[in-house]
Amino acid sequence: MLRISQRGVDMPASPIRKLVPYAEAAKRRGMTVYHLNIGQPDIETPPAIMQAVRDVQMPVLEYSHSAGNESYRRKLVQYYQRIGIQVTHEQIMVTTGGSEAILFAFFSCLNPGDEVIVPEPFYANYNGFACTAGVKVVPIPSSIDTGFALPPVPEFERVISDRTRAILICNPNNPTGYLYSRQEVEALGVICRKYQLYLFSDEAYREFRYADTEYISALQLEGLDENVVLLDTISKRYSACGARIGALVTRNAAIYSTALKFAQARLSPPGLAQIMGEAAVDLPEDYFDGTKEEYERRRDLLVRRLNAMEGVFCPNPGGAFYAMARLPIDDCDRFCQWLLESFSYKNQTLMLAPATGFYATPGLGINEVRLAYVLNTDAINAAMDCLEQALKEYPGKY
Repeated sequence: MLRISQRGVDMPASPIRKLVPYAEAAKRRGMTVYHLNIGQPDIETPPAIMQAVRDVQMPVLEYSHSAGNESYRRKLVQYYQRIGIQVTHEQIMVTTGGSEAILFAFFSCLNPGDEVIVPEPFYANYNGFACTAGVKVVPIPSSIDTGFALPPVPEFERVISDRTRAILICNPNNPTGYLYSRQEVEALGVICRKYQLYLFSDEAYREFRYADTEYISALQLEGLDENVVLLDTISKRYSACGARIGALVTRNAAIYSTALKFAQARLSPPGLAQIMGEAAVDLPEDYFDGTKEEYERRRDLLVRRLNAMEGVFCPNPGGAFYAMARLPIDDCDRFCQWLLESFSYKNQTLMLAPATGFYATPGLGINEVRLAYVLNTDAINAAMDCLEQALKEYPGKY
C-alpha cells in the first residue's frame, strides 16, 4: 500500500491561505471580498527595479554563484552599512526568498529533535519550516493586553532544556506589528550568551517602523558575532513578493560555509530577481518616506475603527503592516469562514486571518484575528463597515 510520508502528514496547512476556497466561492457569487488576510502589499513595485530587468542585455540567463551574484552581495553591503550593520559580501548569502534563509538557518544550526524558542503569536510558516527541518518549536506566549511585548527573561529560562539550541524572533513582528525595543533585543542577547544559543532574527519589515521609534538589529548586538543569523528579504521592503529574493547574513563562518552546501544543492537563487534587488539598493534614500506615511495612515484608520467597535480591542502596532485584534466572538476560525460563507453587507464581505494559526499553544488566539492593512483607506473603511455589521449579526457573538 502506498503511503504519504509522516513528514507530509505532519506538515501544517497555511492558516493564512486555508480560507481561499471560501473567498473564491464568495466571488463567484458576485461578492466583493476585501482581503485583509495576507501581507501582499498593494504599493507599486518601484518602476526602476522593474526597468532594470527590462534593460538587461543577457544572451544566456546563466546560473549565478550559489551564494548569489557577487555584484548584488556587494550592493547589499552598502545597504546594510547605511542602516548601521557592518558586514562583508562574504557574510551575505542570497536566498530564494526569506523562507529559504530560515530553512538554511535551521538546517545549518539545528539537528532533528532540537528545540527553538519562539515568542507567540508568530509567523505561521515557522511551524512549516520547523516541520521540514525536524525541529520542535517551543512557544512562549505574549499577550494582547501588553501589546504583545516580549515575554520577560525568566519565561525564556523556564523553557530552556538540554535540547534548546536557538531563539527565533521577527522584528518588527508578523503577525502582531510589535516593534521590539533595544532593551528587549539586548535581553535576548544576554540569554543567548548565557546559554550558548543561536539568535535567528527575521527582519523582513525593518523599514516599516512608526513614531520614530529606535530600531536595533540583532547584528548590532556586541559579543554575539557567532550567535546571530539575520534573515532578510526584499519581498515586503520593495513590494516585490513575487521576486523571491532574500538573504541569510551571519558573521559566523562555520554557519555560512554550512549554509553554502545547502545553497549549492539547490544550485542558485533567481537570476533576474537578483538584478531587481541590486537596482533596489540604488533607490533614492527617501524612497521609504512615502510608503511609510501611507502605511501609517492605514494603520491609524484601522486601529481607530476597530477600537470604536463594541467589544473589540486592538493594540497600536509599532511596525510592519499587521494588527492583531480581539473580537467578541466564540471562535475565530468559525467566524472567518462564516464571513465568507454566510455574511454579506451591501454585497461585500472581508477576509481575515484567524489568529489560532499564529499560536502553537492550544486554545490561544481563539477570539483574535490578524488584519493586514495592505489596502487603501477607502477599502479599509469599507471592510471595517462590513466587520462592524458582521459582529452585530454573527451567531457566536458574546
